Amino acid sequence: MAFSTDSDSGGPMAQINVTPLVDVMLVLLIIFMITAPLMSHKVKVELPEATLNKPTATALPTTPITLAVKEDGSLFWNDEPITKDLLESRLSIEAQKTPQPQINVRGDKTTKYRIVQEVVKIAQGQGMRKVGFVAIKER
Repeated sequence: MAFSTDSDSGGPMAQINVTPLVDVMLVLLIIFMITAPLMSHKVKVELPEATLNKPTATALPTTPITLAVKEDGSLFWNDEPITKDLLESRLSIEAQKTPQPQINVRGDKTTKYRIVQEVVKIAQGQGMRKVGFVAIKER
């Protein structure tokens, strides 16, 4: 805090004392000048280069497969009725494709999760890696 000296008003000075600010800035400058060379890494590491998998002209984008599960356990493959045995065989065929299509599992509101879990386990057991769930956004 600065106080007035030899002034007639007797109140505080309206000028800012810059000297402490300059002192602090010089100390910070010296600290950063000393520590900056220490921050460089001495160990040289050769990082691997990323390779991008660009789709070839022969690889067509795959359409996702929709599996619908009703409350009674009935299954639908892209809106066509299917049995569990036929589901396993179709999923094993789809798992052999490159790239693998995505499996979207839809369940009714009243479907028990146990039934949906069985379908997901069947898909993963056949080698499907991309299994997701379809839900409707709440309003």
